[in-house]
Amino acid sequence: MAEWIGIGKRGRRCYGFDEIALVPGEQTVNPNDVDTSFEIAGKKFKIPILAAAMDGVVDVKFAVEMSKLGGIAVLNLDGVQTRYENPSAVLEKIAKSAPDKATELIQTIYNTPAKDKLISKRVREIKEKKGTAVVSCIPAHAEKYAKISMAAGADIFIVQSTVTTTKHVSKEYKSLDLYKFCKFVKIPVILGNCVTYETTLALLQTGASGLLIGVGPGAACTTRGVLGIGVPQVTATVDAAAARDFFYKSTGRYRPIITDGGMNRGGDICKAFASGADAVMIGSSFARAKEAPGNGFHWGMATSHVNLPRGTRIFVGTTGTLKEILFGPAKVDDGSQNLMGALKTSMGSLGAENIKDMHDVEMIIAPSIQTEGKIFQVGQRVGMGK
Repeated sequence: MAEWIGIGKRGRRCYGFDEIALVPGEQTVNPNDVDTSFEIAGKKFKIPILAAAMDGVVDVKFAVEMSKLGGIAVLNLDGVQTRYENPSAVLEKIAKSAPDKATELIQTIYNTPAKDKLISKRVREIKEKKGTAVVSCIPAHAEKYAKISMAAGADIFIVQSTVTTTKHVSKEYKSLDLYKFCKFVKIPVILGNCVTYETTLALLQTGASGLLIGVGPGAACTTRGVLGIGVPQVTATVDAAAARDFFYKSTGRYRPIITDGGMNRGGDICKAFASGADAVMIGSSFARAKEAPGNGFHWGMATSHVNLPRGTRIFVGTTGTLKEILFGPAKVDDGSQNLMGALKTSMGSLGAENIKDMHDVEMIIAPSIQTEGKIFQVGQRVGMGK
């Protein structure tokens, strides 16, 4: 499959969302009849789209509202919600910062350490309002924060870093033993992020209940530019799905994979499911919701890195309510609203009655899919031409 790049070095061609298209089959289904739900560790959710653990996207209010609508929003335990008693004032300060000062300001704001009592308080606040409490942190804080979160009633715990493996080597500190961690934590654990078959398989063997797939594709992420690493999301998801399926055939245990990042339109989400995803995680689309705490701004989880930030603050604007973004009616023409409507319509047109049926949809390499026949949209910067 690989091509020669030069003497002694070969590279495999990989694909992103803009380079592939989905092919309708011999059957179509009424969109109102399709099943979009997904399940993780026995917990079933109507919406297979998770809101990413980013400070401009999820706070307690947003997590509760997402829960009411039937989905999951992930709270960042390493973020401003657990560092400050009044995070709204801090978020407003970030929103008002000049573009050339935003990263420096965010680095300063994130120097304040997270507080144990605020971690516990935020989880309890979500639970008290009948929300699903899903929380995330980096590996270095996982053992401590998991204990606090479980005691406060958290439902799912996510350990997330730019690249996660089962074989982390360090002479400076003791790395997190993912096998022991998954046994220790008494609630479902999701691990991420990864992009290869081998790493996906290894992480599934830890006992994790699910995995996040994707390195560097997020709208506010600059990892691919700063570090030069990443795999386009279609190929990353296909490879991870192959590992998931092998693990299932070998053990009888099905563990969902969640494509994380790189999607801001309904079509991207549909392509992720066709690539093998059981669910997807997005940030920028939800950052545009009226309920989002970022005031129309969005920044990556690694933006605050003190020495090498791998994210930036971007302006996404506020375009509608969370309900409109998920279920419509859409008031914009770019596919960023009524994401569930888009998914159901796509599934119906493709003949897929449920998410797993989407895994069998025919995919083609189609570099002209974004531009064919779209000259007026491109010229007028509307619809697909934005």
